[in-house]
Amino acid sequence: MTELGPETWRRLLRRSPTDAVLSPLYGPLLAAPAALDGCYVLGRLAQSLDGRIATSTGASHWISGREDIVHTHRLRALFDAVVVGAGTVRADDPQLTTREVEGPSPIRVVLDTEFRLDARYRVFGEGPRTLLLCADDAPGEDRVGHASVLRLPRAGRGLEIGAVLAALAERGLRRLVVEGGGITVSRFLVAGALDRLHVTVAPLLIGSGVPAFTLPETATLADVMRFEWSVHRIGADLLLDIPVSRARPPT
Repeated sequence: MTELGPETWRRLLRRSPTDAVLSPLYGPLLAAPAALDGCYVLGRLAQSLDGRIATSTGASHWISGREDIVHTHRLRALFDAVVVGAGTVRADDPQLTTREVEGPSPIRVVLDTEFRLDARYRVFGEGPRTLLLCADDAPGEDRVGHASVLRLPRAGRGLEIGAVLAALAERGLRRLVVEGGGITVSRFLVAGALDRLHVTVAPLLIGSGVPAFTLPETATLADVMRFEWSVHRIGADLLLDIPVSRARPPT
């Protein structure tokens, strides 16, 4: 288990790539994209011991501790764009900025397949640029608040993830951190579109609620996805750093 000491945190706060390479947690995130689409995609979740990211009523503030929240903001500073689903916006009304650390805030990207969100949410207000991605047949205008709207093909109940990556890459957004919720991160995983996962496990039990991952059923343990991982202590929480390398669940 790696302990990230105060000096390492101070180096990372300065957001220097040279300093960040010194950390086994942040160094891999600076690697050049290996996928043919030219994107590097990190999935990011914080969950309870029993694999929940929110209670049955949707409450999720805060499952992990303050140190892990700072880690999330630091990740945002290292990526071009932060991606969330419409459910996360409705439940948490996040700002998706780097206000807890030094470094620029990323472009904010909201996946809202049916275009049901409106301008009341903070992500569509002033601040970093926001893109709302919806299905090409969803009704709606070309803007919501300060956000521009992009229309993309459907895939099942969501958007076609390959088209999402292509649309963002076309706009120079090739380094993406997908913060949630669980359904959105799962869709990227099922599509074989995640290079890495950062999953924080907090020392609490919720008992019921929203699962971290929603994936196709697997008949036998011989068919499950298995990964190597490294474990980092962040405050009272454990962060699992998992190379996914664009693997996808068996169908």
